[in-house]
Amino acid sequence: MGALDAVVGRVAGGATVTFRPSGSSMVPLIRSRQQVIVAPVDPSKVEVGDIVLARVAGTVHLHLVSSVDLARKRVQISNNRGRVNGWTSHDRVFGICVTVDGITRSGAEGKTLAAADSDDPS
Repeated sequence: MGALDAVVGRVAGGATVTFRPSGSSMVPLIRSRQQVIVAPVDPSKVEVGDIVLARVAGTVHLHLVSSVDLARKRVQISNNRGRVNGWTSHDRVFGICVTVDGITRSGAEGKTLAAADSDDPS
């Protein structure tokens, strides 16, 4: 079980979660260990360029939506370095990144679901 699997469980349960992901696949949008806030999302509202928490082929990613297929209710997930992780269905898109180091991500507004609880320290 990866570090993001625990986050998925909480976000899928309705929580807005604050954490510090590691890795360099999303630089410069998210640098390793920057604080992010991920809120539950309505997958039918995500658009290309949104950063989402999604499971693709068994692996959880906090990556970009690179394509949307509304007819088949799925999105394509990619990192910020050109690697496509693959397509995943709406039921495997759990959250949307709403802030990175306290800076609001444009485009996230209006796509979140009401959170049951939050561990946002602010």
